[in-house]
Amino acid sequence: MSLRAQLLLLQMAIVLVTVIGTGVVASWLQEQQLRNAYRDRMIAVAQSVATLPSIIDALGKPDPASTIQPIAEVVRKASNVTYIVVANDKGIRYSHPNPDLIGEHVSTDPSTALSGHMYVGTQTGTLGTSWRVKVPIFGAKHAVIGVVSVGVLEADLRSEYLGNSVLLFITIGVAAILGVIGAAWVSTVIRKRIYGLEPEEIAGLLEEREALLHGVREGIVAVDEHGRIALINDAAARLLEIDQPADLVGMRPADVLDAELARFLASDDAEQSFILSGERVLLARRDVAKTGDRPVGTIAILRDNTELHALLRDLDGAHGLAEGLRAQAHGFANQLHVISGLLELGHVDEAVAFIARVGNGGTLTSVSSSSGIADLEISALLLVKQTQAKELGIAISIDPASTLSPLAAGPVTDALRNDLLIVIGNLLDNAIEACQHGGHISISIVEQQPHPKHREILVRVTDDGPGIPSALRGKVFAPGYSSKPAPSGLQATGRGIGLALVKRIAERHGGSVEVSDNPDLGATFTVRLVSADFVAADRSALHARRPS
Repeated sequence: MSLRAQLLLLQMAIVLVTVIGTGVVASWLQEQQLRNAYRDRMIAVAQSVATLPSIIDALGKPDPASTIQPIAEVVRKASNVTYIVVANDKGIRYSHPNPDLIGEHVSTDPSTALSGHMYVGTQTGTLGTSWRVKVPIFGAKHAVIGVVSVGVLEADLRSEYLGNSVLLFITIGVAAILGVIGAAWVSTVIRKRIYGLEPEEIAGLLEEREALLHGVREGIVAVDEHGRIALINDAAARLLEIDQPADLVGMRPADVLDAELARFLASDDAEQSFILSGERVLLARRDVAKTGDRPVGTIAILRDNTELHALLRDLDGAHGLAEGLRAQAHGFANQLHVISGLLELGHVDEAVAFIARVGNGGTLTSVSSSSGIADLEISALLLVKQTQAKELGIAISIDPASTLSPLAAGPVTDALRNDLLIVIGNLLDNAIEACQHGGHISISIVEQQPHPKHREILVRVTDDGPGIPSALRGKVFAPGYSSKPAPSGLQATGRGIGLALVKRIAERHGGSVEVSDNPDLGATFTVRLVSADFVAADRSALHARRPS
């Protein structure tokens, strides 16, 4: 049976049961009201006849019927009852609608009334089954001298009840018809709302939806037309580090999600963007969900671009190093040509002086062992950045007072080294962009132990670029903010991530990042990180500081 037929039959059953049940109760109440009305009328008539002085006096005369019969008939016709029978204390009638029965004994038991009590009930007499009232007639000294019986035929009651119930039955029938029509209309509307699908089809679509949404590798965050979260799939919960995604349904994104992602969901212009969630670089794409032509919400599809972002950064470094080596090889070739020419011309002393003047190494040897930076990966990064900067005419110098011992292999120290590489790389990249063509950058990496239980690593990068105005220093660490003109295309959305990532790494390590003016010109960034010793000793405290 189709869903429409089931809905129609169920609603029809409910309507008919309700209407018929209401009609039965209403009919019963109407019958009770009719009987109560006749009972009250019969009691009033019987008591009024029983208290008439002429009736009481006539019962003591030789021919009571000659007086009682006319009075009883007048009252009967005026009160619209079937009969009024007056009998003495022996049960002999003195009034009756059929005069031939006067003088005979009553056909029903008058003992209740003759005992001084009123009787109300249904009995069958000479006229048929009737609803009747019997009251006693009291004479001198409150003695019972007779009985008055007033009744209405059950057939007359039934006829009047059916006559009065016609409108009720018509109303019940009309209500039932309207209820069936309404049930059919509701079934049609519901069928239309669910696009004509049957229950098993709806269940199948729901199962497919759950499997699809929670099985894809991309994160999906859906926001309804009222701006509240409607769905967060498993991949999105993993990317956003959400433990119970179901608890977020119905809440506003600004209250529970990263501020940058919440702004992206609420925006109307950007359809694709790089955003920073925690320390993950996510590629987010926003689409408007529609039902027909009506927008019903917004969907954000998230991809983890953290590894890709790191690979691109490493590729840029390798490309810069290759370009530096190419330029250095070209320079070495020119120098060899000069030395060869001087020797061929016999100017040996000039050749030796030229060699002493140009030195015995290139860019890759600029990081001397005396700098105190003993970690190989950090040294390699500095070499690459120096090569890139030299191509732009920018000099990067390493503070001779820098000290950084080799970081031992291990999960905690490897994570610290990776964080240091990210911090140093982003700070130097920003400094190179600030200096543009020409300029000087200095970097200092100092490892110190202000507390017996842990060590700290201070990274300070100073450039002589245009600097950062004091009004903008609170904004440079905001995700997505960049003071540099953005290129066209998707790369425009990838700006403003570096400094925000540096700040979050510093805070995760229980440290801080500060920006200040360079006394000469430019800006100085100082980042403080807590070393691996403290991370291993009190990791829970660091997680407590991690930004949500």
